[in-house]
Amino acid sequence: MAEPSSSHPLGPVAEAEIHAVRSLLDQHGLLTESTRFVYVGLEEPTKTQTLAWTPGEPVVRCFRALLLDVQAQISRDVLVDITSGTVLSDAVLDPVSTGQLPVLDEEFELVEQLLRKDERWLAAIAARHLDIEKVRVAPLSAGFYADEYPEEAGRRVLRGLAFYQEHPSDSAWAHPIDNLLAYVDTMNQVVDQVIDFGVVALPPESGNYDDPAVSGPPRTTQKPLHITQPEGSSLTIDQSNLLTWEKWSLRVGFDAREGLILHQVGFDEGQGVRSIIHRASISEMVVPYADPAPVRSWQNYFDTGEYLVGRYANALELGCDCLGEITYLDAVIADEKGQPQRLPNAICIHEEDFGILWKHSDLWAGSRHVRRQRRLVVSFFTTIGNYDYGFYWYLYLDGTIEFEAKATGIVFTSAHPGGEYPYASEIAPGLGAPFHQHLFSARLDMAVDGVSNRVSEIDVARVPMGPDNPRGNAFTTSATVLARESEARRDADPSKNRVWHISNPGRLNRLGRPVTYALIPEGLPTLLADPGSSVAARAAFATKHLWVTQYDASERYAAGDFVNQHPGQAGLPTYTAHDRDLDNQDLVLWHTFGLTHTPRPEDWPIMPVDYTGFTLKPVGFFDRNPTLDVPPSESGHCATTSTGGCHD
Repeated sequence: MAEPSSSHPLGPVAEAEIHAVRSLLDQHGLLTESTRFVYVGLEEPTKTQTLAWTPGEPVVRCFRALLLDVQAQISRDVLVDITSGTVLSDAVLDPVSTGQLPVLDEEFELVEQLLRKDERWLAAIAARHLDIEKVRVAPLSAGFYADEYPEEAGRRVLRGLAFYQEHPSDSAWAHPIDNLLAYVDTMNQVVDQVIDFGVVALPPESGNYDDPAVSGPPRTTQKPLHITQPEGSSLTIDQSNLLTWEKWSLRVGFDAREGLILHQVGFDEGQGVRSIIHRASISEMVVPYADPAPVRSWQNYFDTGEYLVGRYANALELGCDCLGEITYLDAVIADEKGQPQRLPNAICIHEEDFGILWKHSDLWAGSRHVRRQRRLVVSFFTTIGNYDYGFYWYLYLDGTIEFEAKATGIVFTSAHPGGEYPYASEIAPGLGAPFHQHLFSARLDMAVDGVSNRVSEIDVARVPMGPDNPRGNAFTTSATVLARESEARRDADPSKNRVWHISNPGRLNRLGRPVTYALIPEGLPTLLADPGSSVAARAAFATKHLWVTQYDASERYAAGDFVNQHPGQAGLPTYTAHDRDLDNQDLVLWHTFGLTHTPRPEDWPIMPVDYTGFTLKPVGFFDRNPTLDVPPSESGHCATTSTGGCHD
């Protein structure tokens, strides 16, 4: 039995709790020398339990552990209560039907080690007159292709593509060893296949963007830019990660799989905190590639479910990753031996100026007023192989919530065959970058002024000319309630300005209408792979912009619990097959958004940040503009009168 390390059921994970999880599993005979802790995470209490808890009551802490015995090749899904010292459940998984647990760190190096001993691989490298010591192999999740490779069923497989690293600090991504592919069984430590489609010239140009020979001398034109808050930050955060800023309150969480999580997001105008979102996270992301060449046609990576984005969180640095008056939070996860691993400065929290909040110069009243917008930024960055992703949540003074994903790093490369190849861009001489997508699924466990909510699809509609519209200028809106899960698999439609309203029919604003937040999508393409493809079955969540489900605490991931080598149709297709009632219910919205990337030469040798995301905006949640009380700025630079402020 362990003493709770947090004063709140959703408080941050402590190192002592990871020790307690490992000790409890060991006491119950669930660990061997060959057991690997693939994932350990807080098993959060249900929404009902969380909302019923009051300060001073006992805090119960439960954890989920995914264990892989690499010798016995047994996968387990275990739930433990470290408060009472009990194992609540222990399930042995069938890898054929369930899929494999996420990829282990130790498997990354193992793939390259096994290939260095394989005669077929050595012969392929020798045929290219390359030094095997300089060959790097990317250990890539295998996807699911049991129809082609029935021998892979139930076996833990990674696929390897090779790159050439001229020297230890060389960017190997600049030198893909194309037309060469390996299939590796990491548990049995055997190379199943080495497939060589023939020698292709190695792209010779350096990709070392930190080399002055590539980048040129640093520019000298930039003057210092300082962002300061002499009186400190306006935000506060306590030991249980309860964050308050302006009228906002929320809890900041972190998980090895999902990364950054926001809990209990609410807004207080002085009458108590009004809930908006109970839990917000990015539950999955998939990167499907478009090149049908046999060496790459299988490529698709679920960075959350297969690799666990949270465990690769960067240690953020002041002046580099974050500017201004910064609050950093460490995160604690478990390493693959079940020992606590502290991720320093994993989360960055700060406030920043965001231009004009509102402004008006009134000719009749002779007044001029302007207020400046601020936003709270809660973010983390993670590196998954060649790509780096930033996950940014923004909270604005006017009640708007925004999420932004930032994609940067290095595009996955190939040799370019020349000419107008239709599935990849030539980004440097002889160097290609296949077309691909980055598709995310936001899980938004909504609680708009309470847990009984409704979702309506709102479109604009043209009104035909007629007796009621004689000059043809009229247009209006139409609203369709998404009443059941079967009706709530929806696509965005920018031509109709489509948004989705999440309202609470039991809470009315002063105009007598339900309080509402609107989900505003970007409306960019969903999954472009053929509907009959393997990746479409496995990433079914990415085939629609919106899914809505009735809340179920066990339904946490858009592509299901076990994604690695899963045959497909897990997650949202399974959840929504229940076709549950959605009207005036406890609801979860799942929103697909992302980038379709046709790489440019400007994306090489390192990619400037590309952006994608969505917005949640109040629509009648407040009775009027909630920022009327924002004071004018005091800077004399924007004064309109002798008072020195941004007002009359």
